[in-house]
Order: sequence, then structure tokens, then C-alpha cells
Amino acid sequence: MTQNLLEVENLRVEFPTRRGTLVAVDDVSFSIAPGEVLGVVGESGAGKSLTGAAIIGLLEPPGRVAGGEIRLGGQRIDNLPYEKMRRIRGKEIGAIFQDPLTSLNPLYTIGRQLTETILTHLEVSEAEARDRAIKLLQEVGIPAAERRIDHYPHQFSGGMRQRVVIALALCANPRLIVADEPTTALDVSIQAQIITLLKRLCRDHGAAVMLVTHDMGVIAETADRVAVMYAGRIAEIGPVRDVIKRAKHPYTEGLMGSIPKLGGDEAKLAQIDGSMPRLTAIPKGCAFNPRCPKAFDRCRAERPDPIAVGDTKVACWLYDDAHKAAAE
Repeated sequence: MTQNLLEVENLRVEFPTRRGTLVAVDDVSFSIAPGEVLGVVGESGAGKSLTGAAIIGLLEPPGRVAGGEIRLGGQRIDNLPYEKMRRIRGKEIGAIFQDPLTSLNPLYTIGRQLTETILTHLEVSEAEARDRAIKLLQEVGIPAAERRIDHYPHQFSGGMRQRVVIALALCANPRLIVADEPTTALDVSIQAQIITLLKRLCRDHGAAVMLVTHDMGVIAETADRVAVMYAGRIAEIGPVRDVIKRAKHPYTEGLMGSIPKLGGDEAKLAQIDGSMPRLTAIPKGCAFNPRCPKAFDRCRAERPDPIAVGDTKVACWLYDDAHKAAAE
């Protein structure tokens, strides 16, 4: 049994406001093994990116980790001082963000940005750092890397900039990569290349990857397991094939039903009525109950914890033993 590299237990992220405390991530637990890709999917506002930001230690104030634990390689990292976390963030955890322009400094060449990161985290000379930077650019598919290393971010296309950002995330051989919507700003053909690249790098470097996205196609192509988030909680988590082919939570069923299929003869796609609740108005019981076609009284009164169903865990009272016995 491979020991998990990342373990998140009962994570809670809060935003104090003048009108009270908003809970944006509520009691989220999952783990990622070395070499595994965990996809985290859900609508905008589900808490996906905030979960990633909490792991990296980049929550925007006044956001804070108010409960739970985050452990990397067995070491707790959610309570570390800023400087210690900053060293871990570059060396142990790499980050890939949605818009590569916000990750790259427009005033510096990409070579300078790569070599500075390498020199900060690895004990190498400047010449060795430059050689490593060129090798990384070649590895992520930048043509003529020896020449292009001295170019500025604006001299690269969107897809090439995202490749540079991936190289930047890999500078110090991190054990964990948090990729937040890494393909959203790119066109479809470039998306496929970036997905293939991420999978190969994960396999070659043995890094664990947390892939945050709202695109189930990206998840199906890339992830080993998938966590479906809704209103700050995990609704369902399990092997990607099980979750996509045999979705158990009514919310996951709705997500899967809303995806058009090639050659499908459905006259109309399924849709989930309503919208995600605001943080100030999360309903009692299961947060999905106002939109759920299968909701019953207990769903409106009690919040379900994840229930193991085979290899999947699903936070839904439909799978509670008492409910199944009553239905039979």
C-alpha cells in the first residue's frame, strides 16, 4: 500500500465579515498518492480553488484555515510560519494557475524567472541553473529552448506561456503540483497538448497532482480519481471511471447528464434546476436538497457525511443503510 503524499482532513476555510463568518470550504477530506492525479470538479463557487489555495498557503486575507489539517509527506503544513511555508511552496509544492500572464513577470525574461527559482530552492551554480532551465523548457515542449530562454513572456503565445508556467512549477522537482484550471484560457487543441504534457510529467517525475477544473472532459482524460464539490463540501469522490460511468450522488448524475455525447440520440440534455447557494444562504441539511429531484425529509433536516459505496464515497442519504432497508 503506497503511503499518501498529501492528506487533507476536515479542512475548513472561513471568511470573517461584518455580517458574520462565511464558511467557504466545510469539512473537506481527501488524499493523493505519489504519481496520482486527483481531479477536483464542480460549479463556480464550489470551493475548488480555495481548497487548492489553502494547500499552497496562498489564501487571500481575510480568508483563513479555521479547522482541520493538511499534511504533506506526513508533515503538517497548514500551521507553519509564512517563511517556512514559502520555502515548502517552491521546493515541495509547485503551482500552475489559470492565466499564465499572472504567473510570469512581464519585465523579466523567462530564463531569469526560471533560474532565480532554481537558485532559490536548489544548491546549484548559475550555469547549472541555466542548463536546468533549458532542459525544463525542452521537456515541456518549447522549441529552440536555448534561444527562447532569453525571450520575454509577451513573445510567447498563450499555450507556450502555459508550458513555461509548468516548467516554472517543476523547477525544484516538487512532490506535489496544484494545477488550478490550467487549460481554461487555451483553445481546445492546445488544451489536449497541455493535458498530455501534465500526464507525462506526472508519470516521469512521480509527482502527485491536484487538478482543479470545471471541465469533466479534462478530468476524464487526465485524472485517476475525481472529487466532485458542491457548496464547499465533497459530494462524491472515487475512481474517475466509476464516478463518470456510474455516478451515485444526484448532483454528479446531473453533471454527467448535462454533457453532450458524440453520436448521442438524446433529444434534450439533462439540466440541474436552480443554482449553487450563496455562502450566506446555504440550506439546512444537504446543501443540494433544494435542487435535488430525489430529496426526502431527512435531506432537508440532516447533513450527510460521506458513505462508502464500493470504492466511492458519496455524501447522500440515499445510500444510508436505514434508507435502503426502508426502500426495500
